[in-house]
Amino acid sequence: MASAAARALDFIDVAPAFTADDAAALEAGFVGVSTQDMLAQLLTGELAGRVAAVSSFGAESAVLLHMIAQIDRDVPVIFTNTQKMFGETLAYRDELAEKLGFTDLRVYRPDPRLLAARDASGLRWSYDPDGCCDLRKVEPLRRALAPFDAWISGRKGFQAKTRSAIPRFEIDEGKLKLNPLADWDKPRLDAYFDAHKLPRHPLEAQGYRSIGCAPCTSKVQPGEDPRAGRWRGWDKVECGIHVPERPGEEPVF
Repeated sequence: MASAAARALDFIDVAPAFTADDAAALEAGFVGVSTQDMLAQLLTGELAGRVAAVSSFGAESAVLLHMIAQIDRDVPVIFTNTQKMFGETLAYRDELAEKLGFTDLRVYRPDPRLLAARDASGLRWSYDPDGCCDLRKVEPLRRALAPFDAWISGRKGFQAKTRSAIPRFEIDEGKLKLNPLADWDKPRLDAYFDAHKLPRHPLEAQGYRSIGCAPCTSKVQPGEDPRAGRWRGWDKVECGIHVPERPGEEPVF
């Protein structure tokens, strides 16, 4: 009996869609290109159908969302409802998404089974804010981003000393992360709000300059970083979504 013909084996490509070299090349390639032009090139070109915008619908979210909507209203917009949000944020989310005409607003919530096992009282924020953020924000966002190769973040360098050197492009768990407003300052954002008559988050006028979950967000005092009101009193500056990866290390959440 003749030996069976060699069969071609099927392989599943599990390599990340983007690498640090890709991010560096994009960073260099878009030097001097305006934020709007950069987004237009990417959203209608290489990243079309592969990218989602992640928004907290916070104090400055309208600027980036407006830019994206002007290019493609079908870009999915992801919002993680931690179930600890201000009511004002939920109302603002609906108002802004409707005004800008987005067709694909995706709301993700914490896994109720995980909440029952790890935060049955709903008070984990008061003694373990990192664990609370992981349950209510990081894990839902990871699920939300699973279908995408890239995502858009609203981080800005002026918001805190820990964000002062963020690039426009970086890698996060093998996905390309865009920070289109990395080099925008507050006056420039305010000017954009005024020029396009965008609605403000209702809590901003009350002194909330960075708005997250209600239990862990306080008003910002004059002279403080815009994010000083987040997790006040804790040695914590990020929810866990924006923790940079180091080569050879597992991501930290």
